[in-house]
Amino acid sequence: MSATAVITNAGVQMPRLIYGTAWKKEATTQLVIKAILNGFRGIDTACQPKHYSEDLVGQALVELQNKYNISRQDLFIQTKFTSIHGQDQSKPLPYNPHSPLVEQVRQSFATSLKNLRTNYIDSLVLHSPLQSHELTMEVYREFEKFVDNGQVKQLGISNLYDLNRLKRLYDDARHKPSVIQNRFHAETNFDNDIRRFCREKNIYYQSFWTLTANPQILGHSLVQQLAQERHGTPAQVFFRFLMDIGLTPLTGTTDEKHMKEDLQVLQWPSLDNDSIAKLKKLIND
Repeated sequence: MSATAVITNAGVQMPRLIYGTAWKKEATTQLVIKAILNGFRGIDTACQPKHYSEDLVGQALVELQNKYNISRQDLFIQTKFTSIHGQDQSKPLPYNPHSPLVEQVRQSFATSLKNLRTNYIDSLVLHSPLQSHELTMEVYREFEKFVDNGQVKQLGISNLYDLNRLKRLYDDARHKPSVIQNRFHAETNFDNDIRRFCREKNIYYQSFWTLTANPQILGHSLVQQLAQERHGTPAQVFFRFLMDIGLTPLTGTTDEKHMKEDLQVLQWPSLDNDSIAKLKKLIND
């Protein structure tokens, strides 16, 4: 494990901190460019016009190559297939909703490649499980074909909060999931059981809503004290802690100062063992 990246169970080099592009709308291109120029090397998006402008991420990739000579190969790009239940059907969809499910997956993937101006995806994630395990696996098996033909390097799932469902997916998968991306907050007990399973199976847990959902942690006296000692912010301390225990946080900040602060954490030394033990109690770890 380097200061800035990990190697996943699929042999993929994945940044330890990833820039999230949800809800950026028309600002997406400039924010992605800003994030990459400041030092981010991982971008998370989705083929879901409701919350993401995947095509504008693609526009950023073109500009980064043409203006700044930062090539696609230097970046980790993660996108998602979103089933019809997660789409806004009043907007143009990335696939024909009347097509069979596997065809929707193929069409969505083709749309992602076109949007992102690329011929491969580093990480393809199922945006959320479908209504049944069988339907979830129908999508996942189509994902596995993209890995087989070299178009995708690793697979994952998002918004899955049931450990038994994750275990069934893991058991039935030929290409084991490399990542799970979940909202990280107290209401789900910080996915304690899921994170334990992930550690056992070498699956990386990507956290989103990491700061927004946890003001009580950012305001905790220990976090405040560590921030003072490190001449940093509570957000930086929390990100460093999560990376120290093996998580991969997403940050979607639109503030360039916060981008720089988030990236500085990659160069921070790990927190001391005593502080980590105490902070673990805050997330029931």
